[in-house]
This record gives sequence, C-alpha cells and structure tokens, in this order.
Amino acid sequence: MPDLTHRERTIVVIGLMTGLLLAALDQTIVSTALPTIVGEFGGINHLSWVVTAYLLASTASMPLWGKISDLYGRKRIYQTAIVLFLIASMLCGLSQSLWQLIAFRGLQGIGGGGLMSLTFTIVGDIVPPRERGRYTGYLTGTFALASVLGPLIGGLLTDHFSWRWVFYVNIPIGIAALFVTGVVLRLPFHTTPHRLDFTGSGLLVLSVVSLLLATAWSSDEYGWGSPLTVGLYVLAVVAGAVFIWWERRVAEPVIPLRMFNRPGFSSSVSMAFLAGAAMFGAIVYLPLFFQGVQGRQATNAGLLLLPLMLALMVASLVVGRLTTRTGRYKIFPIVGTIVAAGGLWLLSTMGPATGRVASSMWMIVLGLGVGATLSVLTIAVQNAVEMRDLGAGTASVNFFRTLGSTIGVAVFGTILTSRLDTELTDRLVGVDLPPGVTGDSLARSPRAIAALPEPLHSAAAGALSASITTVFAAAAVVMVGAFVISIRMRELPLRDLAAMTSQPPIVEPA
Repeated sequence: MPDLTHRERTIVVIGLMTGLLLAALDQTIVSTALPTIVGEFGGINHLSWVVTAYLLASTASMPLWGKISDLYGRKRIYQTAIVLFLIASMLCGLSQSLWQLIAFRGLQGIGGGGLMSLTFTIVGDIVPPRERGRYTGYLTGTFALASVLGPLIGGLLTDHFSWRWVFYVNIPIGIAALFVTGVVLRLPFHTTPHRLDFTGSGLLVLSVVSLLLATAWSSDEYGWGSPLTVGLYVLAVVAGAVFIWWERRVAEPVIPLRMFNRPGFSSSVSMAFLAGAAMFGAIVYLPLFFQGVQGRQATNAGLLLLPLMLALMVASLVVGRLTTRTGRYKIFPIVGTIVAAGGLWLLSTMGPATGRVASSMWMIVLGLGVGATLSVLTIAVQNAVEMRDLGAGTASVNFFRTLGSTIGVAVFGTILTSRLDTELTDRLVGVDLPPGVTGDSLARSPRAIAALPEPLHSAAAGALSASITTVFAAAAVVMVGAFVISIRMRELPLRDLAAMTSQPPIVEPA
C-alpha cells in the first residue's frame, strides 16, 4: 500500500480537522443556548445535564473507540462515529422535552468521543512521527479555537434563528467530513483474529462514569461528604480495580496495560491529565472573572479569551514544526509546563483594577506554555506504543486529558465556593446579604453581583476576585506537578515510518 501523496494527506487532515471541530464545538456551543432551552422546556434544576451528558459520554467512550478501531480498522469506525454524531445532532434538534435532549446529547457525546480520539490516531496512521508535529499542531489549534468559537456561535444561532440550529448546523459540516474521508482516506490495517472485550468495556465505563458523576455532583449539588458522593467514589475505585485485574487476563484488553511499561507513556498521560486540569481551570474561570469582577458583558468576556487561544495555536504550530525539523520533543513540555505555571501565577495576581493589556499579556504566557505542552504529548505517546496499540494509546492520552479537565473544573469549583464564602464573611461583617443571595449563588451568576447595591457590590466583587485568583494559584501548583513529571519523561527517537507502512496491510473497503 503506497503512502498518501502530500495533496491527499492535506485533504484528509482538513477533513479530520472538520470532524474534530464538530466534536470540540459541541462541548461548549450549547452553553449560551441553555437559558432559551429552559424557557421552552422548563426543568432548570436539570439543565446542567445538557452539558454534562455530552462530557460524560465522550470521556467514557474514548478508550473504547480507540481499541475498536485497532481491531476493526480506522476508516470504517471513524465514519461510524461521524454518522452517529450526525444522527444524534438531528435528534437533539428535534427534541420535544428536556429529558429527550439530555438523552440525545449523551448519544451525541459517544460519537464526539470517537471523533476526538480517532482524529489524532488517523494522523498517526498516515504521517510518520518525525513529520507528525506539524499536523498535530494544526489539530491542537483547532481544538483551542473551538473552545472560544463555541459560545459565540451558539449565541448567534440562538439569537437569530433558534436554539435547535445549534445542533442542525453540525449536519452539513459533518456530511462534508464524511465525504472527504470516504473519498480520499485509504487506510490499510493488519487483520488478526480478535474478540472485543465487553466485560472490560463495561467495567471501564462504570468506573469512569461513577468518578465523573461523583466529582460533578460533589462540587455543587450534594457535597463531598454526602452518602451518594462517597458511594459513587467507592464504586469508581472498586470498578477500576476489577477492571485492572480483568485487563491483565483478557486476550484483547480495552486499554492494554503493557502500554504503561513503554518508555514515556505513563509520564505523557500523567502530564495530559494535569495540564488538562490546569488549562480548563483557567478557561472556565477567566470569563467569570471578567464578568463578575470587572463587569464585562458575556460576549466580550468570551472574546477576551482570544489572546490565550491565539497564543496556544501559535505555540502548537511552532512546536510542531520544530519537532518535525529537529526530531526532539522532550524539551517542549519541560519549557511549556513551567511557562504555563508562570502564566497561571501571573493570573493569580489580578484584581478588579487589572487592565485589559495586562490580563491579555498573562493569558498569552499561559497559552504559549499550554500549547507547547499539549501538542507534543500525543506525538510522544504514538511514538512510544507498539503499532498494534496505536488507537488505544492515542485514545488514552485524549481520555486522560479530558478526565483531568473534568475533575479539575469540579475541584477548582469547590475551592472557589469555599474561599468565596470565607471572603464574603470577612468583608461583610455585620452586613446582611439580600434574601436568597449566598456565596454559591454569586459564584454562579455574575448578574447577581452586578445587581447588588453599594457597598455590597464592591465587597462581593473583591471577594470573587480573591476567590478566582486562588483557583489560578492552585492551577499553577498543578502545572508545576506536570513540570516535575516532564523532567522524568524519557525521550525516544522519532520513527521515520507511518503506521500504515510499518506492517503488512490489508486494505479496508472503501
């Protein structure tokens, strides 16, 4: 099977970027439509599940998509993920109740998990590790861009059309991605007798879903010490332990544990977990700072994140090209994690009077550090694992990054609420808050802070500022942990052959 030409490879990568953009956009695009959805369906107490269902399903399904693609071939499984995502998008737009929408969002998340994990895997199939940095930079930049565009596009579609178009807009884009990959993508795979590990898949999903539910609920609805939270954590640990025991004995494990013995794999996925937690801690709470502390409008608060995302994109592209040119990659996460930690520390010094130029400069520092780190980790993992584990390995690094971001946001949310209650108590000694106003309600609604009369408004804004900057300081500590791991990461010479040319192939059906 000959390699793809440069033109064919470029077209395939554009198609993959389109699929990744779809999946990444749908993590955030629905957020600005939530008030309109609740106005039509009601059920405000369960509204967060419209977002949570997608994140849970996509995170839990990532390792499964990777392993299934190793067994049955990348192209057909990737196209299955696109079709599933498109069907779920149509069903979301046609939903007649909130619970229907939540269920279809879960289905959409399963397809999105396949798109996010298999996109990077297919790049590993068609591009040798030595040249892969350039293309991984494009994909990382696409993911970062989607984080900013999501709320903006969602707001525009909701305001000018309907919230249902937040989901319908996926359909023509997804069809284009399906057409491109169907026509141009030719991926061989080495077929061997295999059997899908349904028991291991079930145990993994049970453990991950229990962990994410416990973390999400503990930070807002039930608290860390509630019987439900503790029970879910116990279930997650037990299911995880049984999963590891089972995976050591099964012939075709979902996550082959032999990968953790490969040099550089464990350190890469650990850095992905910590960097994902720290990065999303900043992305989630920076808009809250701009709105709640500095009184910016929601749309402007989203646009103010552009320096962070543009810096991340630039760093991803530059580091990718440098990796391709030099064949070295260990230095980039070492420098990137310490730069990102410095950027988070600078953000922790912000206050109500911090100007736009200063906050933009500090976000640029953070973006450069994160971009230099995340763009390399996928290359390091793909270069470390055996060719037969390429799908499972690539899915694992994406899985741990997403898992870290989900857990990080929940833990940082608990830090924020706890610190805010303390700050409000200290700043409002002898002053009663209006009925129904609590530290938690102020943290959830910047409008509640804006509506407070003076001197309550200034005191509440100052308390929220101190609380959010504490989150940034905690995220900086997490990133320092990633820096320590990066020093210990073992660098392997980048292979010069793509996976599709390194083993006897059997061409997939077109």
